[in-house]
Amino acid sequence: MDSQTLINYIIALAGFLGGWVLKVLWDSINELRAVDSNLIDKVAAIEVMVAGSYITRDEFQRTITTMFTKLDRIEDKIDKKADK
Repeated sequence: MDSQTLINYIIALAGFLGGWVLKVLWDSINELRAVDSNLIDKVAAIEVMVAGSYITRDEFQRTITTMFTKLDRIEDKIDKKADK
């Protein structure tokens, strides 16, 4: 076996190993892209779910009004107790 044939085998082996490494990396990148796409879809679904459950301004105003009405009644009862 002459030196040129040995060099050709070494280069072919290096090319094969390099190609195999590149294919493994390429497959890993594609798999990560698919997982990333799934995560993006899940986050988008959570954003829609959270945005849909915010309290509206009118609902908040009604709740605050009810709370202050109750607090006023409690305050009136305390004032009546203090007067006795």
